[in-house]
Amino acid sequence: MASSSRNDKKYDVFVSFRGEDTRDNFTSHLYSSLSRQNIQTFIDDQLNRGDEISESLVNAIEASAVSVIVFSEGYASSRWCLDELVKILECKKEYAQIVIPVFYRVDPSDARNQTGPFGISFSKLEERFKENTEKLRTWRKALKEAASLSGFHSLNIR
Repeated sequence: MASSSRNDKKYDVFVSFRGEDTRDNFTSHLYSSLSRQNIQTFIDDQLNRGDEISESLVNAIEASAVSVIVFSEGYASSRWCLDELVKILECKKEYAQIVIPVFYRVDPSDARNQTGPFGISFSKLEERFKENTEKLRTWRKALKEAASLSGFHSLNIR
């Protein structure tokens, strides 16, 4: 395992979230709270226009000491979210990045097993990527791993 100290990091926290589900409620409140505590936090609205999104996000994930994954009902229908998730888990393994899942109006077991409303969301993505079974397998494994981590769960947080 490679070692990387917190001082090497540009960001304290990277937040992975499905914008249309949580940007204007939970994620914006989380970002504001972290910022008030002078915690350097990256959320995707900090990308400059014209940036290559995938490369910029990969760099931000690698440059963060902690990743917070906000699992919401639509999270698993987003290819971008799941690709971020895979990268976050790579950084957890390679750099001992801390990963904290937050289950926003989603049952952790539904995220872990791709069942319930979360599973319906994932099935939409499966339909679009049915020819790419390796990618789907990677995403399923990442969801199971991340949703098995200790985190925060609330069906009522706003």
